[in-house]
Amino acid sequence: MQITNNFNLPEFQCKCGCKMPAKVLGNVLILAEQLQVLRDALNTPIHLTNAYRCVTHNKEVGGAKNSQHLLGKAADIQIEHLTPREVSTTIEIFIDEGLMKQGGLATYPTFVHYDIRGKKARW
Repeated sequence: MQITNNFNLPEFQCKCGCKMPAKVLGNVLILAEQLQVLRDALNTPIHLTNAYRCVTHNKEVGGAKNSQHLLGKAADIQIEHLTPREVSTTIEIFIDEGLMKQGGLATYPTFVHYDIRGKKARW
């Protein structure tokens, strides 16, 4: 199921293969719209390494107990030819310019975490 021009729902599903609860779908749609803004601006594909996670899978990967992934509000992303720092900096600029929603942003060695929690969180 296509949910934006470049993202489809299966990309946001839990990696364990369980069914996404209907209560998180609305959050996933908003998150996908935000990532589409980034994708359009950079004109390059975004790879989601993680998005929605069920409680069981979140525990298996060592996710935080109150992870935004559990709510369908977070994605861990990679963009070919850009370092995680470059991706994070771009998202920060887009947030400051009002192009993307405020939320959590963290830069890891191989990916960037972005979430739409509605308040600034950086780690």
